[in-house]
Amino acid sequence: MNKKSILLVDDESSILLSLGNYLRKNNFEVQTADSGEVALALFQTSYFDLVITDLVMGGLNGIELLQAIKMIDSDVGFFIFTGQGDMNFAIEALRSGADDFLIKPYDPEDLILRIERLLKAQDVRRKIKLYEKILPVCMYCNKIRDDSGASHGNGKWLSLDEFLSRKSGIELSHGCCPECYDKEMK
Repeated sequence: MNKKSILLVDDESSILLSLGNYLRKNNFEVQTADSGEVALALFQTSYFDLVITDLVMGGLNGIELLQAIKMIDSDVGFFIFTGQGDMNFAIEALRSGADDFLIKPYDPEDLILRIERLLKAQDVRRKIKLYEKILPVCMYCNKIRDDSGASHGNGKWLSLDEFLSRKSGIELSHGCCPECYDKEMK
């Protein structure tokens, strides 16, 4: 299994060093950035499963970074942590799309549990998105569900011929492959 990748953002080098090492010891790939601007540049050129950022930084703050990154990849996990204990910051972070909000000092084991929970949920969401892109075919009659103009999962079940004709405008001619011919001739 691939290690999950984390972008850790804080303007305090001691946090980057200590938390970065702790996350690596817990089997995560970690890149660090000492500002929101550096983090955004890294995010534009690399893939990350999760961003963990301080809220209060010079320049681009944690919420501004969150909003910029979510414009690039709305599925990325996002934690904001801060020494500010104000509930208004937490509400603003969550409304902006953060998955979690931690107040410093935090329990490192709790952080790992929260990260693992978030990453598991993220994997489930990604699988659902993948499966939604698969063409639904009935395993008994081989009809295909066409969700065009209907809510997902409530489309009309069509024969393969009808589905292809509607989607592509192609009319099918029927023939017989050599294997089926041999089978039918027996």
